Amino acid sequence: MYNFLYNFYSILTETYIICSICLLLMYGVFLSTYSTLGYPLLSQNFTLLILQILTFSFLLIFLQVPLTGMSWNNFLISDFFTYYAKLIVILTTIGWFLLSSEYLLDEKLNYFEFWILILLAIVAMLFILQSYDLLTIYLAIEFQSLIFYILASINRTSEFSTEAGLKYFILGAFSSAFLLCGSSIVYGLTGLTNLNDLSQFFSGFLVDENLFSYNLIIGFIFILVALLFKLSAAPFHIWSPDVYEGAPFIVTAFFSILPKLAIMGLLFRFLLYTFYDMIPFWQDIILLSTFLSILIGTFGAFAQQKWKRFLAYSSINHVGFLLLAILGGDLESISSIIFYLIVYIITMLGMFAFIINTKIYKYPIVSPMRYLIDIEGLVRHNPFLAGSGVVLLFSMAGIPPTAGFFSKLFVLLAALQVNSFGISLFAVGVSCVACFYYIRLIKNIYFGSTVSQWKVLKPMSKLSSLILGISLIGILFVFMDIELISIISLAMSIPFIY
Repeated sequence: MYNFLYNFYSILTETYIICSICLLLMYGVFLSTYSTLGYPLLSQNFTLLILQILTFSFLLIFLQVPLTGMSWNNFLISDFFTYYAKLIVILTTIGWFLLSSEYLLDEKLNYFEFWILILLAIVAMLFILQSYDLLTIYLAIEFQSLIFYILASINRTSEFSTEAGLKYFILGAFSSAFLLCGSSIVYGLTGLTNLNDLSQFFSGFLVDENLFSYNLIIGFIFILVALLFKLSAAPFHIWSPDVYEGAPFIVTAFFSILPKLAIMGLLFRFLLYTFYDMIPFWQDIILLSTFLSILIGTFGAFAQQKWKRFLAYSSINHVGFLLLAILGGDLESISSIIFYLIVYIITMLGMFAFIINTKIYKYPIVSPMRYLIDIEGLVRHNPFLAGSGVVLLFSMAGIPPTAGFFSKLFVLLAALQVNSFGISLFAVGVSCVACFYYIRLIKNIYFGSTVSQWKVLKPMSKLSSLILGISLIGILFVFMDIELISIISLAMSIPFIY
């Protein structure tokens, strides 16, 4: 009985969300077609229920006592990292929710199924963070991927959204095959699937000639390739720009922010704990992926004319910096990655709040910004919004004293401490080049050519303004509380070392 209660306690939040999903499904099926009740799902009642579920989920996690141990027959693990990562995922989802409510109504995407899929995706990410077995890793990632395929094509009246979902499904099937094939090879040669057992098995892997096998290395590489694909790291980034462009803007925001933390947490356990003794093999792969991600993410953004593709390549560039810190494999590297992820989430929430809610009114329609050129001369129409965009772009470029500068600085310092001088100098040089296209946008905001027509901007909603304001405060004043964030990052990283 005690064992069952402990197992249930470790997935209390996930159980609550799944039970809520079942109730919401019944509510949606039975009441969505009732004209006599005023189509309750098309009102704010349903979205308020989603906000209530997310708030209660956050409180359930926050009020729990952080436990360290394994549950469900060693399939799941609970530690300080999963505790804080769950809090960050739910809190980020609440911020994303505040951005999306008005957008979904304007774009006629207020299906109740959309919110069901979002809650299921949150459950999948929470399980990914806790996965401690190759079987649960595969099931949780596939669970998340199947939901993402549907979300990418949720706009049924848009051929671009349908194309995005189809591309994501086809390319995602390849990564799933790699993950399953790699797991099968590792299990077939070792008879183990638990990450703790595999960690003990591979201890001294390169020393003991009886354990060394190139087949095991092939299986490990297959799993690593699948995880890098989910992270949209180069050269496995091909799906990212097309899917980001075709999906609705708010779904693009969801893809670019939330899955990064879940997959990076899984990559920590996979590389820095289970296969740490194979560091000479995976370090070269991560080094190559880091080099290509920074290079392709930077120069790919130059050729882009649309906001979604621009942010997709910018995201690839940020993934390159995340992988750069993994090369060290020590405590400081992990804490710098966690700090970078927190700053990345804050910045991207603000960036999407800025882009999605800067809408141009041309009678009789209101159209959101789609092209980079739409930002031209923004300071003449809304100086405060223009100033917000400048701060966000400066942070993405890594210019002091914004939070983006400190996050990149910590990553580079962690890389330099393990003598990764070449890739660090390359990252600094390419970052200087990347500043060009960020500052080019700032130049267009303030010094753009005189437009023939005066733009009329639709006022931003209060909730989106709140998210944008919080993001700006976090970006500008993070250096005042940098010690607090560093302590949180250090506490999250301890389970991977000890």
